[in-house]
Amino acid sequence: MAVIKARSSDIDMLARLLRAEAEGEGEMGMLLVGNVGVNRVRANCSDFKGIRTIPQMINQPHAFEALQHGMYYQRSRDRERRLARRAVNGERHWPGKFSLWYFRPGTAQNPLPCPPTWYNQPHVGRYRLHCFYEPTAQECINVYNTF
Repeated sequence: MAVIKARSSDIDMLARLLRAEAEGEGEMGMLLVGNVGVNRVRANCSDFKGIRTIPQMINQPHAFEALQHGMYYQRSRDRERRLARRAVNGERHWPGKFSLWYFRPGTAQNPLPCPPTWYNQPHVGRYRLHCFYEPTAQECINVYNTF
């Protein structure tokens, strides 16, 4: 059962985001990006107050670098749509489980260490090249109470 409302066009949008942001990280990396997106829709805190839909989350200004590149605008594939549905249905994995932020420091050829904080939130883990950051309970208790 879905933990956020999602029309088929929303699943398609999320699928395109997963691919554009983390295709090189494999299925788990893309699912973790989906975890962060679903958390942003559900948490209603920090930089994500008032974000209630997948389109609002994806189109939030400066939220995703992938929207500046052509891959996001390519047609979604079945693989990514299945992953998007899994995220929308509440499947979560560490380190994306409660995270609201992630990013990839450096390049694929020259990855850099994860900074200890990002947007003043602590680093909780790394999956391949992406670093994940979850808010403290003081900053955003909702992210821990959404499932």
